[in-house]
Amino acid sequence: MQKERIHIFDTTLRDGEQAPGYSMNLDEKIRMALQLEALGVDVIEAGFAIASEGDFESIKAVCEHVKKPIIASLSRSLEKDIDASYEAIRGAERGRIHLFLATSDLHLKYKLRMSREEVLDRSTKMVAYARNKIDDVQFSLEDATRTDLDYLCAVVEAVINAGANVVNLPDTVGYASTGDLHRMVDTVMNRVPNADKAIIAVHCHNDLGMGVANTLAGLNAGARQAEVTICGIGERAGNAALEEVVMNLKTRGDIYPFETNINTEQITQSARVLKQITGVKIHPSKAIGGSNAFAHESGIHQHGMMANSLTYEIMTPESVGVKKTSLVLGKHSGQHAFEQRLGELGYSFTKEELSRLFSEFKNLADRKKNVEERDLIALVESAYQGAPTIWELDSFVVNSGNLITSTACVTLKKDDEKHQEVAWGTGPVYAALRAVEKIVDHPFSLEDYTLQAVTEHRDALGEVFVKLRDERGTYRGRGVSTDVIEASILSCLAAINKMVDGAPAKQEHPFKPTNDHSFENDMLMNNSDKRRFM
Repeated sequence: MQKERIHIFDTTLRDGEQAPGYSMNLDEKIRMALQLEALGVDVIEAGFAIASEGDFESIKAVCEHVKKPIIASLSRSLEKDIDASYEAIRGAERGRIHLFLATSDLHLKYKLRMSREEVLDRSTKMVAYARNKIDDVQFSLEDATRTDLDYLCAVVEAVINAGANVVNLPDTVGYASTGDLHRMVDTVMNRVPNADKAIIAVHCHNDLGMGVANTLAGLNAGARQAEVTICGIGERAGNAALEEVVMNLKTRGDIYPFETNINTEQITQSARVLKQITGVKIHPSKAIGGSNAFAHESGIHQHGMMANSLTYEIMTPESVGVKKTSLVLGKHSGQHAFEQRLGELGYSFTKEELSRLFSEFKNLADRKKNVEERDLIALVESAYQGAPTIWELDSFVVNSGNLITSTACVTLKKDDEKHQEVAWGTGPVYAALRAVEKIVDHPFSLEDYTLQAVTEHRDALGEVFVKLRDERGTYRGRGVSTDVIEASILSCLAAINKMVDGAPAKQEHPFKPTNDHSFENDMLMNNSDKRRFM
């Protein structure tokens, strides 16, 4: 049976990045885009050009670095938005302007305050305006699943006549059932006379947990572009997850006669890159990409797996980039074995980077009997954070107990010079980070602090994620160590090195220590309570 091609439109850098906790800076967007290119997506929606100068510049940067996929910029149906998108993507090998306008009566009445006729007129005029600038134009009917079907068909026909190459039918609020999605797409395919002149797309949100199911229903009804994100990140409850849609198509070819251009062996690495950039952990039970997706603890399951893996695994771990082989690494392992294992995990480094990473690995192996794959991934991703090495940890000593005030003496290195400070706090981590701030002499507030174990054993690595803010923006850092105090300092330094890179050498009004709140309170700060770390 001949399989039809499904185009994968990835909006991790636009819709996904809009979700709280997932914002990315320019360098991080480039790194994620390069990974999406390696994954084989057909379209990367790189941002919303008119939204901010940062979005505009990041779209331009993605166009400069990524060559194979189409690069799209989102625009409202306004000339100024279209102009901004065109300027942002004009340097792309292949660019696309993506317009949207709501079509449901609910949105027309309360948000747009426009009539159906006005929306239809605006839609066609803006598509034509965009088409005069570029050959590839996509139009999305926002809230399509709650739009009257007769009106929906009229808009689809009109925008295709105006020049739209792709028409997207989003389930913007995740309200639809699979029957609703199938009915909507099927109606368009059969009632719109020029539907064959454009690719019909679906973009399904996950508010009721139906994002992937609705996407698949839309594809079965005739849609040929699926709009997705890595791990399903996005507004509210997120979007249809790329890896779940793609692996459904690949695993259940008996009911989905489709194929994609996705290199599924890059799925796990793509999820790792997203986690490393955003600091947001992937749930262990997450389908396809979670750490438990190919883990078996039940004795019955283990017995079945030993007899035939098909008893409990419907896809192979290798098919999504998970390696079944286990090369145990420890303090006696050599650099060749270390380098080979990194290669198996999908990492590539220069000789200098490998030498530095191997030194850090040996330090870890001296503390830990066996270094597991998860330890190695955490170590590598902690070292690769896109930050210059300005401040480095030399040493620290803490004194803590339930009957005394915690104190910390921290020594940092900068340009081969050592700088030392002593500070106190309500706990050892708080005291250590206060000492760090005194040394770097750069004001910041602590927005978030997360500590988690990488593995389950008593000698597990502690992995710390922090989010720091100064007057210029927010910076993430990650640190790993068998000592949680050290991991906390390392994560803070990773964020600080990004923060002070290019910042003025001396702050005019450094923050002063205060005694009215604890480090624990700082960890609970939110956008409405941005108290200062110091």
